[in-house]
Amino acid sequence: MRITRLHIRDFRRLHDVDVRPGPGVNLLIGPNGAGKTSVLEAIHLMAYGRSFRGRVRDGLIRTGAAAVEVFVEWDDAGRERRAGLRRGGDRWEGRLDGASVDQLGDLCAALAVVSFEPGSHALVAGGGEPRRRFLDWGLFHVEHEFLPAWRRYARALRQRNALLKAQRGDAELDGWEHEMAVAGETMTRLRAGYVDTLQAALADVVPVIAPSLGAAGMEFVAGWKRADLSLRDALLISRERDRLSGHTTVGPHRADWRVHVAATPQGEALSRGQAKLVALACLLAQAQDLAGRQGQWPIVVLDDLASELDAHHRERALGLLAATRAQVFVSGTDLQPLASAAAAGATVFHVEQGSLIPDGPAGPGASGAAVPPKML
Repeated sequence: MRITRLHIRDFRRLHDVDVRPGPGVNLLIGPNGAGKTSVLEAIHLMAYGRSFRGRVRDGLIRTGAAAVEVFVEWDDAGRERRAGLRRGGDRWEGRLDGASVDQLGDLCAALAVVSFEPGSHALVAGGGEPRRRFLDWGLFHVEHEFLPAWRRYARALRQRNALLKAQRGDAELDGWEHEMAVAGETMTRLRAGYVDTLQAALADVVPVIAPSLGAAGMEFVAGWKRADLSLRDALLISRERDRLSGHTTVGPHRADWRVHVAATPQGEALSRGQAKLVALACLLAQAQDLAGRQGQWPIVVLDDLASELDAHHRERALGLLAATRAQVFVSGTDLQPLASAAAAGATVFHVEQGSLIPDGPAGPGASGAAVPPKML
């Protein structure tokens, strides 16, 4: 998978940026506040429907503009594809390959992007929500059965919670708990299998980028005592407690997973540096698994890599990615820490006051001169 054109309008500091990235490593170099992260954030938005900095509406639209627009063209295993997203306030519009998109998830499922940024350590050091999103994003791309089950479960969960808050009777709860059980058991089976698959990929990645961590393993937590109870029974048993709390306390929406590394005794917290390495290893393991199933790597985004990893681990990570021939976007304030990637043929862009200036003659990596696309 390779982005051939990226057009961004009114995205944070970026007014109107049109860039044609190189096929391999792309380096975005510039001072803080120049707009490097905004470019990477726009790519992430197209794959997730949200920013990696938080909620979409929080400062995403450039001051004075009505909406943010992002347009992407990419090569998908030899097939030319294109997508556009326009978002203003709580309203969004999307197009995929020339057709309107009703569900944002359908648009996001088309372009696969794996992102590592300064907040990524929360994947292993924070609460369970980022880890559930991590699993679900991967499953959206590799298991067609997952998304319908996820939507069915989410709808039933909302209905059950509303009934609990309203103190409604058992007969009404029975039907929605049946829905939750059917969809939730499917979700959990797929999640558990996916964690097993990722564990094998993680065992390949960790020795390459962070051998000091030692052997790594993953453990899946279903969200209820799955070894002892079916989900249907767990919901029934928790019903009175859930009535008191006004929400559902067991189920796949409480699922989680953990990573164990030999360098840290079980039960001991990872250091911040270790958490960053483990998070990056998990993300690259996910990308490697996706590549194995689909025959091509997803787009890889690495924001402020020089600040997040020391030189030794940075070189190892970039070396692994260079060997895969994945398309990679890396931001940094200085080219020197990324000089080895530049010397190996990376496409370099200098980012200045919201503009991208390619380093060298126009060609792959040219920016700013193309005819703006009609996004929507």
